[in-house]
Amino acid sequence: MHDTTALLVELGSVILGLGIIGRFAGRIGLSPIPLYLLAGLAFGEGGLLPLGASEEFTAIGAEIGVILLLLLLGLEYSASELVTSLKTQYPSGVVDFVLNATPGAAAGLMLGWGPVGAVALAGVTWISSSGVIAKVMTDMGRLGNRETPVILGVLVIEDLAMAVYLPLLTAMLAGVGLAGGSIALLIALGTVGFVLYLALRHGRLISRAVSSDNPEMLLLVVLGLTVLVAGLAQQLQVSAAVGAFLVGIALSGEVAEGARKLLTPLRDLFAAVFFVFFGLSTDPAEIPPVLLPAALLAIVTVFTKIGTGWYASRRAGIGPRGRWRAGGTLVARGEFSIVIAGLAVATEPRIGPIATAYVLILVIVGPLTARWTEPVASKLQAALAGRREKSAAAAEGTKPEPAEGPEPAVATEKRKPADTQEPMPSHDDLTPEHAGRDSD
Repeated sequence: MHDTTALLVELGSVILGLGIIGRFAGRIGLSPIPLYLLAGLAFGEGGLLPLGASEEFTAIGAEIGVILLLLLLGLEYSASELVTSLKTQYPSGVVDFVLNATPGAAAGLMLGWGPVGAVALAGVTWISSSGVIAKVMTDMGRLGNRETPVILGVLVIEDLAMAVYLPLLTAMLAGVGLAGGSIALLIALGTVGFVLYLALRHGRLISRAVSSDNPEMLLLVVLGLTVLVAGLAQQLQVSAAVGAFLVGIALSGEVAEGARKLLTPLRDLFAAVFFVFFGLSTDPAEIPPVLLPAALLAIVTVFTKIGTGWYASRRAGIGPRGRWRAGGTLVARGEFSIVIAGLAVATEPRIGPIATAYVLILVIVGPLTARWTEPVASKLQAALAGRREKSAAAAEGTKPEPAEGPEPAVATEKRKPADTQEPMPSHDDLTPEHAGRDSD
C-alpha cells in the first residue's frame, strides 16, 4: 500500500475510533482520557495492532495537542485573576506542593531513578488535572458551590508553578548542570513576569491587535501566534506548553471568548491524539510490573490531595462538608502528569509505564472521590462521635434514666416569648434540599 494511502487509512481509523471511544465514555459518565490511553497501548509497540505509517504525524499532532490544552487553559484566566489567586492562595499552593510532590520524589529515589527521575515523578504526582476536574464539577452541578473558588485557586497556582517547573525539568533532562538550570529558571521567571506585566498593563491593546470580526481570521491569528510563541519558548528552554499558556493569559475579553469557542473543537481533537500518542510510546508489557508501585503511589496521593483541599477550604472559612468535597475533587490527575512524563521518558524510559498506570488509576478514581468523599467522611465522623459518647458514658458509669410514667395530658412546657426565634441552622446542618448548590 502506498505510504500516503496507509497514512490516510490509519489516521482515519484512529480519529474514528477516538470518536466512538469518546461517545462511549460520555454514556457511562467517565472521562475519556483513560480510554484514549488504553487505545494507544493497544495500537503501540507490543500492542494488538501496531501503527507505523501515521506515527510521525501523530507525534506532531500530540505536540499541537499539548499547546492547545495550555492555550485554552490560559484563556480561562485573566492576569488580574492570576495575581489575586497568588496573593490569597499561595499558602495552600505550598502545602499542595509539599504533600503531593514529596511522595513522587521519594518513590523515584526508592526506585533508583536518581535526582532527575525523582523530580519528574514528583511533578507527575503533584499536578491535578484541570480538564478532568472542570468536567466533574460541571457534571455534578457544583460550579456555584462555596468551595469551587478554592478548588480553582489551587489549580491556578499549580498551572502557574508549571511555568517554573517545566523549564527547570527540561534543563535537568538536558543535563545542562546547575549553572544552566539556574539560567533557564531565570529566563522562565523573567518571561512569565514580562508576559504578566504586558497582560496587566497592555492586555486591551494586545487583544485589540488580535481581534477580528471574521472567525476565520481570528482563528488563524490566535493559532499562528500561539504556535510561534510556543516555538520561541521551546528555543529559550521555557517549554512550549508554558509559552502557549502565557499567550492565553495575555488575551482577554471578547477575543478570549471568541478564540475559546473556535479552538475548543481543535483542542479536543489534538488532545485526544496526544493521549493516544503517549499510549503508543509505552509498551503494554511494561505496565504489569509497575502496577503495584503505581497503585501504592495512587493511594498515598489520594489522601494527600484530600488533605490539600481540606486545608485550602478551611483557610477560606468553608464548612467541613465543603472541605471534604474540595479534597475529593482535586484527586484526579491527567494531562499535565502525562506532559511531564512525556518530557522525561526520553531520559528516563521507566517513568512512562508507571506514569501511565498512575494516571489511569487516578483519572478513574478522581470522579468517584469527588462524589463520595464527603458522604463517606460524614458517616465516619458521625460513627466516631457516637462511639465517643458511648465511651464517655461508660467511663462515667451513667445510664439513661427510665421514664417515670406517662406524660400528663396537659402540656407543662412554658411558651416562648413571641419575639424569640429559633436559631437558623448553620451551613453544615443544612440538608441537601436546604443547601442547594451553595452549601458548604
